[in-house]
Order: sequence, then C-alpha cells, then structure tokens
Amino acid sequence: MASQWQIFLANLGAWQGSFTSISPTGTVLKDTPSLLSLEAAEQNAEGAISMVRFRLQRFEGGDRSAPPSSDLCQEYRSLGRQVVFFDTGSFCKGSLQLAPGTVFGGEFGVVHGDRRHRLVLLYSEAGRADQLVLIREFRVGSAAQECPPLTPEQVQGPWHGTAATISADWPQQVSHREAFSVEAGGSRRPIGSSA
Repeated sequence: MASQWQIFLANLGAWQGSFTSISPTGTVLKDTPSLLSLEAAEQNAEGAISMVRFRLQRFEGGDRSAPPSSDLCQEYRSLGRQVVFFDTGSFCKGSLQLAPGTVFGGEFGVVHGDRRHRLVLLYSEAGRADQLVLIREFRVGSAAQECPPLTPEQVQGPWHGTAATISADWPQQVSHREAFSVEAGGSRRPIGSSA
C-alpha cells in the first residue's frame, strides 16, 4: 500500500482553475481565477521527493497574465493528521478540533486523472455555516478542460461507484462498492431497495 506522502505526490503539477464562493443559500458571491502549483523541490539520497513547494496565486481581476492579487507559498516535508489521502489521490482536510470563537472548516478534494474538484465548507466563529468555496481545477499541459455546469436532468439516474473510508490515524483504507439512483428533486435511493 502506498504511503500518504506517496499518494499526495500524485497531485504534483500546475492546476489552473477558479475559486467560486457560494453563500449557504446557494448564491454565487464571487468567482476568482487561480493557479495552484505543487512541485517537487528536494529529493533525498535515494532520489525520492522529500519536499514539495506549494504556491497558490489568485487573480481577483480575472486576468491570469496580470500580477496575482494574492500569492501564497508554503513548503511541505511531511503531512499533518488534519489531512488524509485516498488511493486515488482524493483527500479530506480539516481542523482536528472545534474551539469556541474560532473559524472552522473542512475541505473535500476529488481527483480524477488531470481534473480536481474541491469543496471547502467554512463556519463562522459562532458555529454557523458561513460559505462554501467550490474549486474546479485541471492540470496545465493536459487535455483536461473546465466542463460546463451540469443540469439536474444530467445527474438523474443510476450511479455506481466505490465508497472508501479512512481515519486520521492513517490505517489502510476500507472500500466497498455502492450503487444508487438519483431521483427527480435530488433524492438518492440505493439501487435494489424499494422506494
């Protein structure tokens, strides 16, 4: 089984996308183009990547050729317990403790080939839902592109997939096959069950 660090390395590359802020009622508040880079910065004596440089640039004006409105850089040599990676490179990240008077949030990242979709849920200091941030990205230099929004009709019908569970102490991932149907109105029903 690959280590959490090895799975994290599947996310290396430059990811072009956008950060879309959404209110708890579903209103789009703002859409900001972005460029996120995860690059190998150092290798150990055996040639394995031992440090990853993270850089997130946002372009409030919408023009990626202009200087970024924000530019955040970090370096990673290890992963904290606040993030867990699944075999596919998908991940969950969030605060390990909820304390009164502090902002709380969680991030869910789904990786499929050269595309990533991330959803960040943010809560205010009072513990109320504050906003959602939808981050749609594709790997620069790949054939992947931003897809148009789906309609409710496009997600209706049967779906088959794999559910995976992993806990913060990083034991082996537990997976099982799952099948369900999305009905009109968005309700979900397991396939094979009676309505």
